[in-house]
Amino acid sequence: MNWFNRVRNSLGFGADKKTTEKDLWIKCPNCQEMLFVAEYEENLHVCPKCGHHGRIGADLRLELLLDPGFEVLDQPQVAEDPLKFRDSKRYTDRLKAARAKNPHHDAFTVGSGEIEQRPAVVGVQDFSFMGGSMGMAVGQAFCNGAQRAIDRHCPYIVVTAAGGARMQEGILSLMQMPRATVMTRRLKAAGLPYVVILTDPTTGGVTASYAMLGDIHIAEPGALIGFAGQRVIQDTIREQLPEGFQRAEYLHQHGMVDMVVNRHELKETLASVLDYLQPAQAA
Repeated sequence: MNWFNRVRNSLGFGADKKTTEKDLWIKCPNCQEMLFVAEYEENLHVCPKCGHHGRIGADLRLELLLDPGFEVLDQPQVAEDPLKFRDSKRYTDRLKAARAKNPHHDAFTVGSGEIEQRPAVVGVQDFSFMGGSMGMAVGQAFCNGAQRAIDRHCPYIVVTAAGGARMQEGILSLMQMPRATVMTRRLKAAGLPYVVILTDPTTGGVTASYAMLGDIHIAEPGALIGFAGQRVIQDTIREQLPEGFQRAEYLHQHGMVDMVVNRHELKETLASVLDYLQPAQAA
């Protein structure tokens, strides 16, 4: 080692270059701009250059929507790997890997509290946990959240982000669609608002069930929302799909989404929507 390298290493120049770059910078997946991570996170994971809304986890989402002091409901305990499923890996191994990277037991987390002093229950689907896929744990957590809203006689808000049903649970995963649908009907029978916030991406069986059964549908800008993928649809109908197909703005223009709201304005918008849907609140 020559003199220059010894001095450079002793002073720490370039010693943690990879770590520093990873910690300090992030590339926007939409405009490809390099952003300071601190600035990006301070802006609620929204690109300050192009307005692209990045995906966020359940805990941050609950903190953004609910007033401080909310309660996080316990994750439901369900049978794991009931089909003894295995593809390239065992399903149990996939669950362990997902739980090692996430703070929660599965992809759906429920918080009970208030939105600008208005009682509410908020359920959040986390795409980072196996693509937010809907299995028995997700279905049960959704139902538990709806029941808590009924018990509190307050609105139920669900934030969706999913690739669809969880294939490793087969028909048991698909059965969560009618289960969730029944709970939305119970909310309606109780006269309680059910509001859905569609985030990127919301697809598959989730879109075919509780994601599209809300009294009001709010979408984040640019969110991918649909049932089947664009290529599947295009190959089936053998026609070129219009630009922006299955994006939040396109669906808003064609009546499937009631409003597209920036993440910074979601909480305030929700409070106004709840006042409209249920002016007389009960704790």
